Amino acid sequence: MAADDRLEDDELARRLREAHRRVRLLPAADKERAARRYLAICDLAKRDPERAAARLEAFLTALDTAFDTPRNEETR
Repeated sequence: MAADDRLEDDELARRLREAHRRVRLLPAADKERAARRYLAICDLAKRDPERAAARLEAFLTALDTAFDTPRNEETR
């Protein structure tokens, strides 16, 4: 694994952690569906990190528009 690949993986891991935090904060009614989608993205990240990153971006955008989840600055 080249050093550049590791940096990209670290960025993906950071964004996956952020998505996990945001899913965890969702109301119970919305959490189950979002959690399933999140887990599918995590599974994809093991095989195809580039495609997972694209799906994660779409997922985070959907969270931004569909749900009112607090961000890091708002939870402090």
